[in-house]
Amino acid sequence: MAEPQSASRIPGFYNLSLEQRLAELGRRGELTPEELAALSGQAGLSREQADHMIENVIGLHALPLGIALNFIVNGREVLVPMVVEEPSIVAGASFMAKLARAGGGFLAHTTAPEMIGQMQVLDIADLPMARLAILEQKESLLAEAGEIDPVLKRLGGGPRDLEVRLIEASPIGPFLVVHLVYDVRDAMGANAINTAAERLASHIEALTGGRVLLRILSNLADRRLARVRCTIPLSELAFDEFTAEEVRDGIIAAWAFAAADPYRAATHNKGIMNGVDAVVLATGNDWRAVEAGAHAYAARSGRYTSLSTWGRDSLGNLVGTLEMPMAVGIVGGATRVHPTARAALKLMGITNASQLAEIIVSVGLAQNLAALRALATEGIQRGHMSLHARQVAIAAGAQGEQIERLAGQLVAEKTVRIDRAEEILKAWKQSG
Repeated sequence: MAEPQSASRIPGFYNLSLEQRLAELGRRGELTPEELAALSGQAGLSREQADHMIENVIGLHALPLGIALNFIVNGREVLVPMVVEEPSIVAGASFMAKLARAGGGFLAHTTAPEMIGQMQVLDIADLPMARLAILEQKESLLAEAGEIDPVLKRLGGGPRDLEVRLIEASPIGPFLVVHLVYDVRDAMGANAINTAAERLASHIEALTGGRVLLRILSNLADRRLARVRCTIPLSELAFDEFTAEEVRDGIIAAWAFAAADPYRAATHNKGIMNGVDAVVLATGNDWRAVEAGAHAYAARSGRYTSLSTWGRDSLGNLVGTLEMPMAVGIVGGATRVHPTARAALKLMGITNASQLAEIIVSVGLAQNLAALRALATEGIQRGHMSLHARQVAIAAGAQGEQIERLAGQLVAEKTVRIDRAEEILKAWKQSG
């Protein structure tokens, strides 16, 4: 029986030529020639489009766009575009997704797409009374905020709650912070939140007698979470000289290090973000906002720790989870303007922002597993080395067939350095 068009398993994809890979994506993702051209970099973002996106444009800066394979997210096969410059990330995520398939893939869900807009209120004579004055008018303030964006309102979004916090310990003394909780539906939400906060500022000032200074969204989107879990059957974990139990227990011990030590947790979470950021970039979303929210969430207890957890179930299988803020959208901003971002969303079959968030955290968990498995067994450099060696070979001046030959020798010598690569190339030239 023929493999379904949406299948994410493409055996030998790595060995195909660039043109063959694009043709395979076109067949499975039902992409138009224009969309394939956007993904290939032949007809993506133009200089004219870029000139309208940011200031002082002089050109474009390209990064590699790869496809992570083997992903099943909530029972659906997904080909995942990833934009990243570091070798082994796409391959690592793809291989871990293959292991996860045997356990049913990744099961993910999201909370409501609620973002927080903050208003900093200064110069208040009586902070407790001002707080109560705001809360007494909560319903009227929410009603006012609800009239700002009729399109969002029609789609079911809009204001959900109003909270008032007293900040007592600050370098300038106590002040109030008003949180406007706003459902932004399929948008990232920055524009909607900031507009709503601007609209309410004068009302807050009238109620409190104070002065509203900052009116801005918070990137700690802890009301807009994405969660994912997976089970890796014990039978999938053994490789080379490592038993399944050794691999499983090594992964759990490596995670425990990150859970207990912030120095390790920083690198551990960076590994998660290797996968997360790559998909966020591919879809034209704000990776800086996602990064900021993730690391703030990792420190929410007062101590920075791991975003993921790893353990074993009653059958001895490896089980992992990841929970983090995920403020991404599929409407507005670069997602609408950038042809490659639009093609990436179509390739994944995305119809709403929640789906995108669920795929992103699944890739983050897969990439986390890839790093932990390597660290706990063969070491991080072995799998990374062959891919890194190709970059070193090219930087040293290798061309064509020389690249693979030189990379192979560098790996065999376990000396992946550009000075050694240049020495080898020089010797080859001298020998004729």
